Amino acid sequence: MIGLAAIDLTVRRAGRTILDRISITARAGEFIAVIGPNGAGKSTLLSALAGLIRPDRGAVTLDGTLLGALATRELAARRAWVPQNPLVEWPISVERLVALGLTPRLPATGGLPDAFAPAITRVLKLCDLWERRIQPATTLSGGELARAMLARALVGDPQVLIVDEPIAGLDPRHAITCMRLLAAQAAAGKLVIAALHDLTLAARHASRIVVLVDGGLVSDTDSLTEELIHRAFGVQARATGEGNSRGFTILSTSEKSGL
Repeated sequence: MIGLAAIDLTVRRAGRTILDRISITARAGEFIAVIGPNGAGKSTLLSALAGLIRPDRGAVTLDGTLLGALATRELAARRAWVPQNPLVEWPISVERLVALGLTPRLPATGGLPDAFAPAITRVLKLCDLWERRIQPATTLSGGELARAMLARALVGDPQVLIVDEPIAGLDPRHAITCMRLLAAQAAAGKLVIAALHDLTLAARHASRIVVLVDGGLVSDTDSLTEELIHRAFGVQARATGEGNSRGFTILSTSEKSGL
């Protein structure tokens, strides 16, 4: 079973501690939502778990092996990464952009093998981009580009999928579709870790909630509660519904206090 572990993870930048001794163990089949206020360290944690930054202290392992000990090509094949606010500067087609996710599995020379065409078609349709496949990626809207980058991550069938704010900029329909897609990837046996700001969608779709505040881990739970939201964000929240209909309404201080 795939296991990704952060052990006593500490990251400092410009004299400031961004992550402070974070320890997390994640396994295949989990959909972990990382939540917390702005500046909590969510993106830094995801970057460290993806092996993109080196911690000042501690380590990250994949199946017991340090990420730094894995060959770059092997890590890229096993772990896919979707950054926050992606940029594309070359006017390649959406189809070719998605195909870049196959780079770790491509032969050293030659073009794109025909055998990969079904995988590309599948993820383009999953991410509602089939009609955009020949469009230059530089002409996509922000939400469309976010979906294209998710398709690029999925096309290589990675064991671990790490995504930073995957639903930022998406309209409600595509945000819900994206969350269902990520949950389905976890249900199929992959490990999915996503930084999210939408608390209702996190509560409805993630199997586990990791909460960061000021670079520290304040909770690692399977259930988001009103009390935990208040602890993390300093706001009052009201829970509504149950199961797949569960949600949270954020209350203003004046509404909560009756002033």
